Amino acid sequence: MTSFEEIYRQEWGQVVATLIRLTGDWELAEECAQEAFAAALERWPRDGVPDRPGAWLTTTARNRAIDWLRREAVGAQKLKEVAAMRDESEPAYDVPDDRLRLMFTCCHPALAMEARVALTLRTLAGLSTAEIARAFLVPETTMSKRLTRAKQKIRYAGIPYRVPPAHLLPERTPAVLAVLYLLFNEGYSDVVRTSLSSEAIRLARLLVQLMPDEPEAAGLLALMLLHDARRDTRLTADGVLVTLEEQDRTRWDHAGITEGVDLLDATLRRGTPGPYQVQAAIAACHATARTAADTDWPQIAGLYGQLKQTPVVALNRAVAIGMADGPAVGLRLVDDLAAGPLAGYHLLPATRADFLRRLGRASEAASAYREALELSTTDAERRYLQRRLNEVSVRG
Repeated sequence: MTSFEEIYRQEWGQVVATLIRLTGDWELAEECAQEAFAAALERWPRDGVPDRPGAWLTTTARNRAIDWLRREAVGAQKLKEVAAMRDESEPAYDVPDDRLRLMFTCCHPALAMEARVALTLRTLAGLSTAEIARAFLVPETTMSKRLTRAKQKIRYAGIPYRVPPAHLLPERTPAVLAVLYLLFNEGYSDVVRTSLSSEAIRLARLLVQLMPDEPEAAGLLALMLLHDARRDTRLTADGVLVTLEEQDRTRWDHAGITEGVDLLDATLRRGTPGPYQVQAAIAACHATARTAADTDWPQIAGLYGQLKQTPVVALNRAVAIGMADGPAVGLRLVDDLAAGPLAGYHLLPATRADFLRRLGRASEAASAYREALELSTTDAERRYLQRRLNEVSVRG
């Protein structure tokens, strides 16, 4: 039976997006959506979950909006439009999904890139401020201020809630792709919220259909498909993280891998590789290796070198170089990153611990695993780190 939380994650974005399209009012749409979900939380345990919960929620939210518009004495035409749940002025370049429509709206060039992504995650995916802050690796207070400023700018600058004309779509696309990838990662890293990943893939497929000449949209879809193909092997039956090196490759979704690789190959033939295509190529190196020992780590390290060297990319590149050239080389690169912006990021000591373990420096590895345990945010990761800590502690 689908839980209320799953329904919330699946339907929040559609309800809010529909209400914004109908009313043109961001705050009203979110408030009415919240009231609809509150009503569901009260009634469904008593009356049962409707066959179409999304339709129930949208209708309830719409009725709340109509009541508010009546109280505020808006024009009869607006009431008629909302009540009929239709928009008489659809743009010529139609986006066939309210959530994608709102994604492009949120990604207005007047907003900073980080604000566009964060605002869309909050509005469409219903992620909390804390969840978005974790995705951006910033404090929650920083993200809260960022979201507030973005909403204020939309209000005071009169940014319209509409799909831009076709010639303006390319400048909005990078933020939309970033939204989809963060949405995918939120679901991929949490077994309770896998619907987020499925929704990101669904929207990415829709975006590829909408913009067939945008190679990075296809690259992102390929990347997500290749990652998602390994989903069922990432955890043990009792919920412990399984690293890529230890996963049972016979259980990978090989049809998904084939689809992702074929899509990537067709996209790369256009000769305009972008960051999502490069990341998809890295994922393909892992997905097509028959065994962990067959992984082409030099190629992966080279591909990471083609990406913008953010702190996380630098850490991943250090891992690849360490796997290609030996753990001592990788450890030196990781140590060079320790004093930078990755300080406090749990994967930094976890990576350092793994290289130390491979070098046989058990006591130092144990110390690094303890540090990673204190910083880790998921139960699956903590249980994996604890297992590794127990192993090196026995050796020490």
